Amino acid sequence: MTAATHAAATEAATVFANIHARGRDMRLECAWIAPERVDAPLIVFLHEGLGSVSMWKDFPQRVCDAAGCRGLVYSRYGYGQSTARPLREAWPVDFMHREAHEVLPALLEVLGVNAHHSKPVLFGHSDGGSIALLYAARYPDAVAGVVAAAPHIFVEDVSVASIAQARQTYLDSDLRARLGRHHQDVDSAFWGWNDIWLKPEFRAWNIEDDLNRITCPVLAIQGMDDEYGTLEQVRGIRRRAPQTELLEIPDCGHSPHRDQPATVVQAVARFVGALEKPG
Repeated sequence: MTAATHAAATEAATVFANIHARGRDMRLECAWIAPERVDAPLIVFLHEGLGSVSMWKDFPQRVCDAAGCRGLVYSRYGYGQSTARPLREAWPVDFMHREAHEVLPALLEVLGVNAHHSKPVLFGHSDGGSIALLYAARYPDAVAGVVAAAPHIFVEDVSVASIAQARQTYLDSDLRARLGRHHQDVDSAFWGWNDIWLKPEFRAWNIEDDLNRITCPVLAIQGMDDEYGTLEQVRGIRRRAPQTELLEIPDCGHSPHRDQPATVVQAVARFVGALEKPG
């Protein structure tokens, strides 16, 4: 599939879902991948702290084609073409819990996805990986499996240092303009993420105890050169959820699906294929 063909397909499948969550009404940008595969497993893609539907590019399509699945990609509140976050509104320390416990269930319901009847696989990157893990912990009977790429389960010094550097880069370089191609309100997206991660009270954020409640299979992926986290992030998942399979990728930074896409696509297709086998 060419980039132009993929863009046209994504545009044709784009919808906006109106939901009420986190105490407010919001309109979320969504895109369906291969919706004609009505009986195939569904993969829900959860983006990173600066991500959106468009920032995934063709990765969801590649994964769904390789795995024979259909997919759902969406932009969280404050991102992409979804409802923008007012600049005066700060993310709370538990914003990822709220996304997992309130927003994602509301979105799936509005879109007609019965997660308990047809359990989706969640693919989350970075903050999205943490959200996927939190959803699986809260709703263990509503998810078939989790792929967590470069997730965060606790806050490390390297994470804070890199996020502080991202702030300076946003102020001093063309990063704002580049991100602006993917967000209707780029300041809403950037400062919401950057401000909360750099707040002193966020240093205590930790979801390790939540991981004990995950019962589904987990594939935890981490680049060995990740500038936002160490391998302790994914190894910590396996200590709490021993059914976790680890994929630690050399020559790979914080975005395995961009740095080593073929490796990730192959691993996800194999993981999803194994979920379909009896027993």
